[in-house]
Amino acid sequence: MTRDQNLEDFLPLSESVFRIMLSLVGEDRHGYGIMKEVKARTEGRISLAPGTLYGAIKRLKQQGLIAEVEKRVDPELGDERRRYYTLTVPGQRVMRAEAARVADLARQAAAKDLLPGWSQIAAPA
Repeated sequence: MTRDQNLEDFLPLSESVFRIMLSLVGEDRHGYGIMKEVKARTEGRISLAPGTLYGAIKRLKQQGLIAEVEKRVDPELGDERRRYYTLTVPGQRVMRAEAARVADLARQAAAKDLLPGWSQIAAPA
């Protein structure tokens, strides 16, 4: 993310990009780890194809939202060829903005009784 770009320039995130970045919140992961996390978090409903994953990773790196980790915590735990990725500070800011955007949509849907049992989130924060 450059100084000329606003958070809104990145929003809305596609679902696959959101899920890739979400998998990096709080933990650096390699590509296969990202795929496993997304599949587990969605209970198997979403399985990222390698082309989708690595194309998104390339774009996210170019945008400065994620970065390749130079030094791993324990290199003995994985194959040296694996590249690990982390969210950058701008990437964290974009994720917070996107999460707030999605939460606002959910509140609006709950206010229209589209999400049974979610009426408590319909009230503005």
